[in-house]
Amino acid sequence: MRYLTLEKALEAWQKIQPLTEGNIQKLSRRFTIDFNYNSNHLEGNTLTYGQTEILLLFGKVIGEANVKDVQDMTASNVTLKMMKKEALLKETPLTVNFIRTLHHTLLREDYTVYRQLPNGQQTSYMIHAGQYKTRPNSVITRYGDRFEYASPEETPALMTDLVDWYNQAEQEGKLSPVELAALFHYRYIRIHPFEDGNGRIARLLVNYILAKHNYPMIVVRSKNKSEYLEALHAADLLVGNIPSVGAHASLQDIRPFLQYFKGLVAKEIYTDVCFLTEHRENLWWYDGERIEFRSPNYSKILMLMMTEPVLTLADMQHKTGINKSAIIKLTNQLLEKHYVERGTADGSWRVFITPSI
Repeated sequence: MRYLTLEKALEAWQKIQPLTEGNIQKLSRRFTIDFNYNSNHLEGNTLTYGQTEILLLFGKVIGEANVKDVQDMTASNVTLKMMKKEALLKETPLTVNFIRTLHHTLLREDYTVYRQLPNGQQTSYMIHAGQYKTRPNSVITRYGDRFEYASPEETPALMTDLVDWYNQAEQEGKLSPVELAALFHYRYIRIHPFEDGNGRIARLLVNYILAKHNYPMIVVRSKNKSEYLEALHAADLLVGNIPSVGAHASLQDIRPFLQYFKGLVAKEIYTDVCFLTEHRENLWWYDGERIEFRSPNYSKILMLMMTEPVLTLADMQHKTGINKSAIIKLTNQLLEKHYVERGTADGSWRVFITPSI
């Protein structure tokens, strides 16, 4: 949609209310996969979209997969369920204890990180699940600058301030849920209260705020990571590099990130609307992307793979009437895009792209 605004997206969303139970489940299934895959992929998780879907929906691991990545993805889904359940408690205020519980669930247990210093020496430190950081943390920006977050000493007080501010602002109702979520995200990231998992917790809490106010939940897509980080960096330039100032930033201070965030929410909401309302034979969906195939042969092959997973190319040719060379070309393209995968044991097809009909 050209010139999409948050207001137009919300208007389109309201027009399709109330959702049927079937559409609620359809959205929930897609969001579960998209959110967990992207939030973890942003932080370096190597599971594919297809591996994520099979793991979260069926509890199975397909192909080669890093054990920690599997455990992280599973824990991520548990925290997502916890967050959604908490968001249903409309009158219950947010607490630092809930945030720390989310973090403990996400990381599961304490673990040791080993690093090699520039001088070649080895060092190590402990990551504590559910506990605030005990060491200073910082990030090297894309421009080569070191950006410091709040110190371990000031973190507990700043987190208490953040949660108190949020609960009060929510009660006052002067900020919209989208403004609340954007400002909370920015302030939280400037504190960076934990030694690991801060980005994943921030994106969970953004959706906690949106869901609590009956807004659709959103996904920060890993393919748009640079846009996400650039918006945060642009806000940092306006706010300055003092962590305690960033932890108390105003909406005016974070204008670049707020503009980005409103655009993100608008796009995600409108994508949800299209996902539920557009129904065409050649229209499919994959990781928030609208795929419209020019040739009907793609849909013929995909639907066949879904209904009869154990198929040879000869079977496809017989059932669709498409010549073998075209089938080979089309299936190779589907495999390259990761829309489908083929099992090594039995040769069965797994389809990860969702039909609109």
